Amino acid sequence: MSGAHGMSGSAASRNKRALTIVFFTTLAYLVAEVIGGWWTGSLALLADAGHMLTDVAGVGLALLAIRFGEKPATPQRTFGYYRFEILAALTNAVVLILISFYILYEAYFRFLNPPKVESTTMMWVAGVGMLVNLYGVYLLRKSSGESLNMKGAYFEVLSDLLTSVGVLIAGVIMLTTQWYYADPLLSAGIGLFILPRTWALLKESVNVLLEGTPADVNLEAMRQGLLQVPGVAAVHDLHAWVLTSGVNALSAHVVLTDEARHEDVLTRTHDYITTKHPIQHATIQVERGDFAQHETHL
Repeated sequence: MSGAHGMSGSAASRNKRALTIVFFTTLAYLVAEVIGGWWTGSLALLADAGHMLTDVAGVGLALLAIRFGEKPATPQRTFGYYRFEILAALTNAVVLILISFYILYEAYFRFLNPPKVESTTMMWVAGVGMLVNLYGVYLLRKSSGESLNMKGAYFEVLSDLLTSVGVLIAGVIMLTTQWYYADPLLSAGIGLFILPRTWALLKESVNVLLEGTPADVNLEAMRQGLLQVPGVAAVHDLHAWVLTSGVNALSAHVVLTDEARHEDVLTRTHDYITTKHPIQHATIQVERGDFAQHETHL
């Protein structure tokens, strides 16, 4: 058998400092936005705070995953703590779905009887949020192309930047026209914006925990490619799964042709899997044709 050992540091790990700065700036603004939303009576600010919570949680999860992922594997946890990020993401998704429905619930009643909103203070809070998010976008933009994790964090902050702009627009409308329906209207929009993204996060988390095939791995194409490797007669028990975001694992049983040498086929199949497909950890069992009769196939 062969395994790809010594996984290199993730892109998130290499950008830990930028993630830490974004985490604490967005956390500080989240607290300010909750206080501002309560003080001004603006549901839009509170809804945006719920949206900002996705950023704080997402970046926080990345930092926690780095911390736990750096811990060595143990006999009890042979893959280390890679799944910590997925478990936390699942919890985060459930909480955010509940928050989204609460925002929509509150928005409905405010449509029926829109309260007066302290628009000037609301705009000041949203303006600070726009500056915080601009800084976050600046910090994460360069690293967003290095991994899906960093790209996700970047788009989280970018979407918050757009939301802050929306809150500012609602504030201007209410300040100049006294049309206070703008607040619940924007709140409902933010709630609807959060729901599909959070639902996607929930589905992805469940798929990982159920050992589903990674979305960026085509097992059938990989099977056909392995059959083209010299010395390979058949492939069975081909499985791929996600350890954590950006770390895909694979196991496969490769049957040798009669004249093939074990070491040669092992090297060629391992190189094919790890260079032609997004697999970071591969375990390959090379066997003769009659060996499969004694196995339990999964």
